[in-house]
Formats: sequence, C-alpha cells, structure tokens
Amino acid sequence: MVTQQQIYDVLATVMDPEIPTLSVVDLGMITDVQMSDDGVIVRLLPTFVACPATSYIRANITDALTKFGFANSKVEMETELSWSSDRVTPQGRERLEAFGLGAPVQIDGVLNLDVIERVACTHCGSKNTDMRSMFGSTLCRSIHYCLDCKQGFERFKPL
Repeated sequence: MVTQQQIYDVLATVMDPEIPTLSVVDLGMITDVQMSDDGVIVRLLPTFVACPATSYIRANITDALTKFGFANSKVEMETELSWSSDRVTPQGRERLEAFGLGAPVQIDGVLNLDVIERVACTHCGSKNTDMRSMFGSTLCRSIHYCLDCKQGFERFKPL
C-alpha cells in the first residue's frame, strides 16, 4: 500500500526549472494529493499566474509519478487559492540562501515597500541595501544592491 508521504517524497524530486535547488514541495506548490486504485491526483498551485514553467512542472510531476508506478496520475491546477511566498518551507528557504538567491521575507499577508527594499544582502548579511529593480531575471525575483559590500544580488520576491 502506497502512502501519501511516499507520494510527497516523489513530488519532492520534482525541481523548479528556474530555481533547480527547490522542489515543488519546497515551494509550497502542492495543495493536495488524493490516491485511489486508479492513480494519483495532485493539486498544483502555480507561484505566479503567468509563470512560463507551469506546463513544464506539470509534465515533470506526471513523469515522476509514472516512474513511481502511477500511469494514471493527473495534475490539476489549484484555482481556489492564491500562492504566497509564505508557503515556501523552512528547508526551501535554506536551499534558496545556499543557492545564492535570497529567500523571501515572511510577510504574513501584509506587504509594504520597506519589507521589499530593506533585505539582507546574500553576500555579507548587511541590511544596508536598496532594491534596484522589482523585476529580476524571472518574474519571481527582484534585483538588489548592497551599499556596504557593493555587490548586487537577487532575491525571491515576497508575495
């Protein structure tokens, strides 16, 4: 008998194509897993509505579940919820920092400009930073500059 945890373990191997150190589980993109004799239904919550990687992620989830033995798995898009950066797991936050991409600050549903602009530098840890652009190399990143160590860095946007 396959457990729900085993399915989550399989999903933890499906990496985000834009941030390859994070899985869909780390990002909090999985909202539900239902199992039956026929297969598995996974509910997927995209990080951004216009995320170009969503179809690729869906295909990778299906492939991973098929390799695990669920040929009849389905990935359904979650439409009842909106993704928030607060859904990123603690392990996901650690992995972002190790990757060199600043983790999003915890906003608990309240976002203000100061929270976005004054973030810790990924190089030296200083909070003497400025946001240079709300838009980084992908929709989910912003570009910042450290006034102390004079280095630029990207940060996963809080949302």
